[in-house]
Amino acid sequence: MHLVYPAVLAALLFCVGLYGVLARRNAILVLMSVELMLNAVNLNLVAFDVWLRDTLHAGQALTLFTIAIAAAEIGIGLAIVLQVHRNRGTADVDRLRDLAEDAPDTAHEHREEKAEAAA
Repeated sequence: MHLVYPAVLAALLFCVGLYGVLARRNAILVLMSVELMLNAVNLNLVAFDVWLRDTLHAGQALTLFTIAIAAAEIGIGLAIVLQVHRNRGTADVDRLRDLAEDAPDTAHEHREEKAEAAA
């Protein structure tokens, strides 16, 4: 088996995933791009494992661990994105940068305003 074909394919997949992470604004598309990058790494691991004819198949075993970790990461990341979308009304990454809480002085003022409005 030629090592060049899967290596070039993995490099192209990784570049497409990297472009998706850097250019996309939707958090779900960013997660999908990260998954594409992890799949490119998995392809390299299996290709080099076959090429080296490793008797322990360490590359394939590491690929299984990577797939399990990627599935957990996508599940947790998707749950976070859905929760943020419910609270904020958007999954736009640029709009989510202001997730920090208000400063203590302004937070105290907001509580007083809410208390006055409730009374």
